[in-house]
Amino acid sequence: MNLTHITGTGQETLLMGIVAVVFLLAGLVKGVVGLGLPTLSMGLLAGVMPPAQAAVILILPSLLTNAWQMWGGAALAGLLRRLWPLQLSVILGTLWAPVSLVTLDAHLTSVGLGAALIVYALLGLFATPLAVPRRGEGVYSFATGLATGVITAATGVFVFPAVPYLQALSLKKNELVQALGLSFTVSTIALFLRLVFDGSFGVGQMPGGWSLLLPLPAALLGMAAGQALRWHVGEKGFKRLFFSGLLLIGLYMLARGLMH
Repeated sequence: MNLTHITGTGQETLLMGIVAVVFLLAGLVKGVVGLGLPTLSMGLLAGVMPPAQAAVILILPSLLTNAWQMWGGAALAGLLRRLWPLQLSVILGTLWAPVSLVTLDAHLTSVGLGAALIVYALLGLFATPLAVPRRGEGVYSFATGLATGVITAATGVFVFPAVPYLQALSLKKNELVQALGLSFTVSTIALFLRLVFDGSFGVGQMPGGWSLLLPLPAALLGMAAGQALRWHVGEKGFKRLFFSGLLLIGLYMLARGLMH
């Protein structure tokens, strides 16, 4: 979508509406399935603004919703002891990746984000469950975190390969949800630091002063609605729709990036 033909107040009002709807939808998805807010919001917002701006906008709602998810259980201490190599390497990979949303060509960023979404969606739709052997788990965690960090720095999406890896650890349902919250919280903080280092919070980088605050109530409202909806809609069927949607978004972004 090209907003350049709309100027002044009209452009900002339209952009505010788009951002609100995107985060309402992304929060709804996260409320139902426990993930998807940054992935879906980055995929949709990248069509109306530069990826670096979209990443800045998602920092606050992503951090608060994931922190809420991280603290919502009794397994946090054990998960920290088990998953600290993953969290440490996510930070290292994000901060020291050779590419970023700011320095990478916008079309290459679109291709990278599209490819990441496609791979993640296909894994969610078709992959058989994987298992990580407990022996050597620290090495696997560290390698997975580095890869996740590099992809986070380049695309603003931190679900791959962290989410498939966490799903392969044979955690109980509540532990998995809390582990996702922990991983996403750390990734959000790391992405924030990388964006600060790259100058994405400088004057003129944002589309408007509203942009850092508007997504938060929309995301929280959507998440609350999604949690309520979870009791009425089968989670398996909703996940299938979710991953199918991600696949379509990824294909669109990949095609858009390759055509330029």
